[in-house]
Amino acid sequence: MDNRDFIDQRLTERRNPRTVDIDVASAAEIVDLLYAEDRTVADSVHACRDVLARTIDLVVRAFRADGRLIYVGAGTSGRLGVLDAAECPPTFGSPPKMVSGIIAGGPAALVASQEGAEDDTEAGRTAVEQKQVTGNDVVIGIAASGTTPFVGAAVFRAQELGAATVLVTCTDPPPALAEACDEMIVARVGPEALTGSTRLKAGTATKLILNTITTGAMIRLGKAYGNLMVDLMALSKKLQDRGERIVMEAGGVDRAAARRAISAAGGSVKLAVVMARSGLDLVEAQRRLEAAGGIVRRVVGDVPQVIV
Repeated sequence: MDNRDFIDQRLTERRNPRTVDIDVASAAEIVDLLYAEDRTVADSVHACRDVLARTIDLVVRAFRADGRLIYVGAGTSGRLGVLDAAECPPTFGSPPKMVSGIIAGGPAALVASQEGAEDDTEAGRTAVEQKQVTGNDVVIGIAASGTTPFVGAAVFRAQELGAATVLVTCTDPPPALAEACDEMIVARVGPEALTGSTRLKAGTATKLILNTITTGAMIRLGKAYGNLMVDLMALSKKLQDRGERIVMEAGGVDRAAARRAISAAGGSVKLAVVMARSGLDLVEAQRRLEAAGGIVRRVVGDVPQVIV
Protein backbone atom coordinates (compact mmCIF):
# COMPACT_ATOMS: atom_id res chain seq x y z
CA MET A 1 0.00 0.00 0.00
CA ASP A 2 1.36 3.42 -0.99
CA ASN A 3 1.09 5.49 2.20
CA ARG A 4 1.90 9.13 1.49
CA ASP A 5 0.83 10.57 4.85
CA PHE A 6 4.40 11.80 5.33
CA ILE A 7 3.90 14.43 2.60
CA ASP A 8 3.19 17.76 4.28
CA GLN A 9 0.58 19.95 2.63
CA ARG A 10 2.63 23.06 3.39
CA LEU A 11 4.80 24.00 0.44
CA THR A 12 7.64 25.07 2.74
CA GLU A 13 7.82 21.57 4.29
CA ARG A 14 8.02 19.51 1.11
CA ARG A 15 11.17 17.88 -0.23
CA ASN A 16 12.96 19.56 -3.10
CA PRO A 17 13.62 17.10 -5.97
CA ARG A 18 16.52 19.24 -7.22
CA THR A 19 18.62 18.84 -4.06
CA VAL A 20 18.11 15.22 -3.00
CA ASP A 21 21.85 14.51 -3.42
CA ILE A 22 23.08 17.65 -1.67
CA ASP A 23 24.55 15.55 1.14
CA VAL A 24 27.14 14.02 -1.24
CA ALA A 25 27.84 17.26 -3.13
CA SER A 26 31.19 19.04 -3.00
CA ALA A 27 31.43 22.48 -1.42
CA ALA A 28 31.35 24.11 -4.86
CA GLU A 29 28.35 22.02 -5.88
CA ILE A 30 26.50 23.02 -2.69
CA VAL A 31 27.13 26.67 -3.58
CA ASP A 32 25.68 26.06 -7.04
CA LEU A 33 22.63 24.22 -5.70
CA LEU A 34 21.82 26.92 -3.14
CA TYR A 35 22.38 29.68 -5.70
CA ALA A 36 20.06 28.00 -8.20
CA GLU A 37 17.30 27.99 -5.57
CA ASP A 38 17.98 31.50 -4.30
CA ARG A 39 17.87 33.09 -7.74
CA THR A 40 14.15 32.24 -8.01
CA VAL A 41 13.22 34.19 -4.87
CA ALA A 42 13.02 37.70 -6.33
CA ASP A 43 10.56 36.60 -9.02
CA SER A 44 8.39 34.91 -6.38
CA VAL A 45 8.29 38.15 -4.40
CA HIS A 46 7.55 40.27 -7.47
CA ALA A 47 4.60 38.00 -8.23
CA CYS A 48 3.09 39.59 -5.07
CA ARG A 49 3.38 43.08 -6.59
CA ASP A 50 -0.26 44.10 -6.30
CA VAL A 51 -0.77 42.96 -2.71
CA LEU A 52 2.56 44.53 -1.72
CA ALA A 53 1.40 47.85 -3.16
CA ARG A 54 -1.89 47.62 -1.26
CA THR A 55 0.01 46.82 1.93
CA ILE A 56 2.23 49.87 1.46
CA ASP A 57 -0.92 51.99 1.11
CA LEU A 58 -2.31 50.45 4.32
CA VAL A 59 0.86 51.32 6.20
CA VAL A 60 0.98 54.86 4.81
CA ARG A 61 -2.61 55.46 5.92
CA ALA A 62 -1.72 54.18 9.39
CA PHE A 63 1.31 56.46 9.65
CA ARG A 64 -0.68 59.48 8.54
CA ALA A 65 -3.20 58.71 11.29
CA ASP A 66 -0.37 58.54 13.88
CA GLY A 67 -0.65 54.77 13.80
CA ARG A 68 2.14 52.22 13.85
CA LEU A 69 3.45 49.23 11.93
CA ILE A 70 3.97 46.23 14.21
CA TYR A 71 5.59 43.00 13.03
CA VAL A 72 4.91 39.70 14.80
CA GLY A 73 6.93 36.55 14.22
CA ALA A 74 8.78 33.60 15.72
CA GLY A 75 12.30 32.36 15.03
CA THR A 76 13.79 33.63 11.78
CA SER A 77 10.56 35.41 10.88
CA GLY A 78 10.51 37.27 14.19
CA ARG A 79 14.17 38.24 13.93
CA LEU A 80 13.63 39.62 10.43
CA GLY A 81 10.71 41.72 11.65
CA VAL A 82 12.71 43.15 14.53
CA LEU A 83 15.65 43.79 12.19
CA ASP A 84 13.54 45.72 9.70
CA ALA A 85 12.00 47.78 12.50
CA ALA A 86 15.41 48.56 14.01
CA GLU A 87 16.75 49.81 10.68
CA CYS A 88 13.98 52.37 10.12
CA PRO A 89 15.05 55.14 12.58
CA PRO A 90 18.62 55.57 11.23
CA THR A 91 17.49 55.23 7.62
CA PHE A 92 14.35 57.37 7.68
CA GLY A 93 14.56 59.43 10.87
CA SER A 94 11.39 57.74 12.10
CA PRO A 95 10.53 57.50 15.81
CA PRO A 96 11.42 54.04 17.22
CA LYS A 97 7.78 53.30 18.07
CA MET A 98 6.62 53.99 14.50
CA VAL A 99 7.81 50.54 13.37
CA SER A 100 8.43 47.83 15.94
CA GLY A 101 8.69 44.07 16.16
CA ILE A 102 7.37 41.35 18.46
CA ILE A 103 9.22 38.04 18.58
CA ALA A 104 8.00 34.90 20.31
CA GLY A 105 10.12 34.30 23.39
CA GLY A 106 10.99 37.96 23.81
CA PRO A 107 14.38 39.67 23.37
CA ALA A 108 16.30 36.50 24.30
CA ALA A 109 14.96 34.88 21.12
CA LEU A 110 16.88 37.38 19.01
CA VAL A 111 20.20 35.71 19.79
CA ALA A 112 19.24 32.19 20.83
CA SER A 113 16.55 29.76 19.76
CA GLN A 114 13.55 29.66 22.10
CA GLU A 115 11.94 26.42 20.99
CA GLY A 116 8.34 26.10 22.09
CA ALA A 117 7.74 29.86 22.26
CA GLU A 118 6.15 29.77 18.82
CA ASP A 119 3.42 27.46 20.14
CA ASP A 120 2.29 29.79 22.92
CA THR A 121 -0.97 31.30 21.67
CA GLU A 122 -1.71 33.12 24.91
CA ALA A 123 1.67 34.86 24.70
CA GLY A 124 0.83 35.96 21.15
CA ARG A 125 -2.42 37.57 22.25
CA THR A 126 -0.80 39.14 25.30
CA ALA A 127 2.06 40.60 23.28
CA VAL A 128 -0.41 42.45 21.04
CA GLU A 129 -2.37 43.70 24.03
CA GLN A 130 0.80 44.96 25.70
CA LYS A 131 1.52 46.98 22.55
CA GLN A 132 -1.85 48.65 23.11
CA VAL A 133 -2.81 48.03 19.48
CA THR A 134 -5.62 50.24 18.13
CA GLY A 135 -7.58 50.72 14.94
CA ASN A 136 -4.93 53.12 13.67
CA ASP A 137 -2.24 50.42 13.56
CA VAL A 138 -1.18 47.80 11.04
CA VAL A 139 -0.09 44.44 12.43
CA ILE A 140 1.86 42.20 10.07
CA GLY A 141 2.20 38.56 11.06
CA ILE A 142 5.22 36.78 9.59
CA ALA A 143 5.02 32.99 9.37
CA ALA A 144 6.86 31.20 6.57
CA SER A 145 4.80 28.03 7.01
CA GLY A 146 1.58 29.97 7.62
CA THR A 147 0.77 27.96 10.74
CA THR A 148 2.80 29.43 13.62
CA PRO A 149 0.38 29.47 16.60
CA PHE A 150 1.97 32.51 18.30
CA VAL A 151 1.62 34.55 15.11
CA GLY A 152 -1.91 33.37 14.35
CA ALA A 153 -3.09 34.27 17.84
CA ALA A 154 -1.48 37.70 17.61
CA VAL A 155 -3.13 38.41 14.26
CA PHE A 156 -6.55 37.28 15.51
CA ARG A 157 -6.22 39.54 18.58
CA ALA A 158 -5.06 42.48 16.47
CA GLN A 159 -8.12 42.06 14.26
CA GLU A 160 -10.36 42.03 17.34
CA LEU A 161 -8.76 45.30 18.46
CA GLY A 162 -9.56 46.90 15.09
CA ALA A 163 -6.09 46.99 13.56
CA ALA A 164 -5.47 46.34 9.88
CA THR A 165 -3.89 42.89 9.60
CA VAL A 166 -1.52 41.39 7.05
CA LEU A 167 0.15 37.98 6.81
CA VAL A 168 3.53 37.40 5.18
CA THR A 169 4.00 33.72 4.36
CA CYS A 170 5.41 31.34 1.78
CA THR A 171 2.54 28.86 1.64
CA ASP A 172 -1.24 29.00 1.74
CA PRO A 173 -2.31 29.60 5.36
CA PRO A 174 -5.29 27.97 7.12
CA PRO A 175 -8.62 29.48 5.93
CA ALA A 176 -9.46 30.94 9.35
CA LEU A 177 -6.19 32.87 9.48
CA ALA A 178 -6.64 34.06 5.90
CA GLU A 179 -10.08 35.41 6.80
CA ALA A 180 -8.56 37.37 9.70
CA CYS A 181 -6.24 39.28 7.36
CA ASP A 182 -6.96 42.36 5.27
CA GLU A 183 -4.09 41.36 2.98
CA MET A 184 -2.06 38.20 2.47
CA ILE A 185 1.40 38.28 0.94
CA VAL A 186 2.13 34.72 -0.17
CA ALA A 187 5.57 34.37 -1.76
CA ARG A 188 5.55 30.83 -3.13
CA VAL A 189 9.29 30.19 -3.21
CA GLY A 190 8.79 26.43 -3.17
CA PRO A 191 10.50 23.69 -1.15
CA GLU A 192 13.79 24.58 0.49
CA ALA A 193 17.15 23.15 -0.55
CA LEU A 194 17.29 21.63 2.92
CA THR A 195 13.79 20.39 3.67
CA GLY A 196 11.90 22.70 6.03
CA SER A 197 14.80 25.09 6.61
CA THR A 198 12.80 28.27 6.02
CA ARG A 199 15.73 30.49 7.00
CA LEU A 200 16.84 29.90 3.39
CA LYS A 201 14.55 30.89 0.48
CA ALA A 202 11.60 31.77 2.69
CA GLY A 203 13.82 33.92 4.91
CA THR A 204 15.28 35.71 1.89
CA ALA A 205 11.81 36.32 0.48
CA THR A 206 10.64 37.67 3.85
CA LYS A 207 13.56 40.11 4.03
CA LEU A 208 12.76 41.37 0.52
CA ILE A 209 9.07 41.78 1.40
CA LEU A 210 9.69 43.70 4.63
CA ASN A 211 12.27 45.92 2.91
CA THR A 212 9.71 46.71 0.23
CA ILE A 213 6.91 47.54 2.67
CA THR A 214 8.83 49.94 4.91
CA THR A 215 10.91 51.50 2.14
CA GLY A 216 7.82 52.04 0.00
CA ALA A 217 5.80 53.50 2.87
CA MET A 218 8.58 55.85 3.98
CA ILE A 219 9.15 57.08 0.43
CA ARG A 220 5.43 57.78 0.06
CA LEU A 221 5.62 59.83 3.26
CA GLY A 222 8.28 62.07 1.72
CA LYS A 223 11.32 60.62 3.43
CA ALA A 224 13.25 60.57 0.16
CA TYR A 225 14.15 63.25 -2.37
CA GLY A 226 14.59 61.38 -5.61
CA ASN A 227 16.50 58.36 -4.35
CA LEU A 228 18.32 60.30 -1.62
CA MET A 229 17.61 59.42 2.03
CA VAL A 230 17.02 62.99 3.18
CA ASP A 231 15.45 62.01 6.52
CA LEU A 232 18.33 59.87 7.75
CA MET A 233 19.67 60.32 11.28
CA ALA A 234 23.40 61.09 11.25
CA LEU A 235 24.27 59.03 14.33
CA SER A 236 27.64 57.77 13.12
CA LYS A 237 30.59 59.14 11.17
CA LYS A 238 29.43 57.19 8.12
CA LEU A 239 25.95 58.69 8.28
CA GLN A 240 27.31 62.18 9.00
CA ASP A 241 29.40 61.89 5.84
CA ARG A 242 26.41 60.59 3.88
CA GLY A 243 24.25 63.46 5.12
CA GLU A 244 26.81 66.01 4.03
CA ARG A 245 27.17 64.39 0.62
CA ILE A 246 23.40 64.39 0.18
CA VAL A 247 23.22 68.13 0.88
CA MET A 248 26.20 68.74 -1.43
CA GLU A 249 24.61 66.82 -4.30
CA ALA A 250 21.01 67.96 -3.84
CA GLY A 251 21.88 71.54 -2.89
CA GLY A 252 24.74 72.10 -5.29
CA VAL A 253 27.12 73.29 -2.55
CA ASP A 254 30.56 72.29 -1.29
CA ARG A 255 31.13 70.25 1.86
CA ALA A 256 31.76 73.23 4.10
CA ALA A 257 28.49 74.85 3.03
CA ALA A 258 26.66 71.54 3.45
CA ARG A 259 28.02 71.19 6.97
CA ARG A 260 26.93 74.72 7.83
CA ALA A 261 23.46 74.10 6.41
CA ILE A 262 23.02 70.92 8.46
CA SER A 263 24.17 72.73 11.59
CA ALA A 264 21.79 75.65 10.92
CA ALA A 265 18.98 73.12 10.33
CA GLY A 266 19.54 71.55 13.74
CA GLY A 267 20.93 68.38 12.19
CA SER A 268 18.04 67.86 9.76
CA VAL A 269 19.41 66.81 6.39
CA LYS A 270 16.01 67.37 4.78
CA LEU A 271 15.77 70.98 5.98
CA ALA A 272 19.41 71.55 5.06
CA VAL A 273 18.67 70.43 1.48
CA VAL A 274 15.77 72.89 1.24
CA MET A 275 17.86 75.71 2.70
CA ALA A 276 20.91 75.01 0.51
CA ARG A 277 18.82 74.57 -2.64
CA SER A 278 16.54 77.58 -2.16
CA GLY A 279 18.50 80.01 -0.02
CA LEU A 280 15.65 80.12 2.51
CA ASP A 281 16.27 80.60 6.22
CA LEU A 282 15.32 77.91 8.72
CA VAL A 283 11.91 79.29 9.67
CA GLU A 284 10.74 79.75 6.08
CA ALA A 285 12.19 76.40 5.02
CA GLN A 286 10.27 74.70 7.83
CA ARG A 287 7.07 76.52 6.90
CA ARG A 288 7.24 75.60 3.24
CA LEU A 289 8.23 72.03 3.89
CA GLU A 290 5.37 71.56 6.33
CA ALA A 291 2.95 73.07 3.82
CA ALA A 292 4.25 70.61 1.23
CA GLY A 293 3.53 67.62 3.48
CA GLY A 294 7.23 67.06 4.08
CA ILE A 295 7.94 66.36 0.41
CA VAL A 296 11.12 68.16 -0.65
CA ARG A 297 10.42 68.01 -4.39
CA ARG A 298 7.29 70.13 -3.92
CA VAL A 299 9.39 72.89 -2.36
CA VAL A 300 12.58 72.97 -4.44
CA GLY A 301 11.66 71.18 -7.67
CA ASP A 302 13.11 68.11 -9.36
CA VAL A 303 16.10 66.28 -7.96
CA PRO A 304 19.47 66.87 -9.69
CA GLN A 305 20.46 64.29 -12.27
CA VAL A 306 22.84 61.52 -11.28
CA ILE A 307 26.49 62.30 -12.03
CA VAL A 308 28.24 59.15 -13.24
